[in-house]
Amino acid sequence: MIALHSIISLLLTGLYLLVVGYLIKGWAALKRARLTQTTFVTPVTILIAARNEAERIHLTIEDILAQDYPKHLTEIIIVDDHSTDDTANIIRGYAGRGVKLLQLNEDKPLNSYKKKAIAEAIGMSTGELMVCTDADCRMGTQWLSSVVSCYETRNPVMISSPVTYFEERSLFERLQTLEFSYLIGIGAAFIGNGRASTCNGANFAYRKDVFYEVGGFKGIDDLASGDDELLLQKVAEVYPHRIAFLKNRDAVVYTHAKHTLQEFLQQRRRWASKSTRYKDKKVVALAVCIWLFNLSLLVNAALGFYSITFLELFLVQFLLKYLIEVAFLLPITAFFKRPGLVSLLIILGPIHIVYFVYVGLLGNTRKYAWKGRVVR
Repeated sequence: MIALHSIISLLLTGLYLLVVGYLIKGWAALKRARLTQTTFVTPVTILIAARNEAERIHLTIEDILAQDYPKHLTEIIIVDDHSTDDTANIIRGYAGRGVKLLQLNEDKPLNSYKKKAIAEAIGMSTGELMVCTDADCRMGTQWLSSVVSCYETRNPVMISSPVTYFEERSLFERLQTLEFSYLIGIGAAFIGNGRASTCNGANFAYRKDVFYEVGGFKGIDDLASGDDELLLQKVAEVYPHRIAFLKNRDAVVYTHAKHTLQEFLQQRRRWASKSTRYKDKKVVALAVCIWLFNLSLLVNAALGFYSITFLELFLVQFLLKYLIEVAFLLPITAFFKRPGLVSLLIILGPIHIVYFVYVGLLGNTRKYAWKGRVVR
């Protein structure tokens, strides 16, 4: 029995090494975008769905208004999703500078308010390219021109761009930044390997006509989350080779890690809730295998208290996991100019095993809190 258990554990470990090796290859395949275009022709609509973001939304708006992209080609639409704070009034204060406010007024409960907000904004938009971000994000002045330069030179129908955390105030938040870099790297690497499957809606662009061509959010609007990844997967079915990842530092969008463990777990459960709806079942199968690999680590660590054999097996698994993840994370954190974060992997590694198993179980079985609502 011990021999069979060891074989299964090592097979799962080998599979994990192959998967991360595949990701390393995908990230390397993405060439740094050198975007030198200075003349643009694409009408762009920047879309933001906001709910109770009075504390920071003015910073996001100011960053967007400071973009070096031609003003006559830029439209800004912010949808207020039933905010109970001063969010709508703050947005309204920018009307004289071209910021359009759309307020949701739904009299029936929805499970997907954010998708409704984005769909309503797209319906009133005049742009050709929809560029989505969040109401608590920051960006440099060349963010939008970088995205559009990629669009006009490479002709993709959808562009996923990098997102990272910044202004961390604790070790907990820095650990989140490292883990989030891993997630962003996964999405980028899959695109680099020609198999788009994940992205982040805080820095996401797509053609308006393609949004309607794939039916918008129809078929995925019963989930609160998934306005990014599930839409990307719908588009990938129709245009598998026309989805780009913009590997350019000027295109990076910055946001904040969660301050508390409860907020963090709610966010990750929300993200995990989308996984059962992934259209590419091979990706789902890989995710299940990675979950089983982490489960085997947890089981072997626990059994290690009773038998040195299981402890040795755990240590071998953990060492191989650590080394392959360092190899994957070093170029990604270097891209974000944060290579020092990799030193935290020795702390994050054991925590991540427990958290990954936990979120994998609960992310698909329970409702979660998001923006003051309980959704699924």
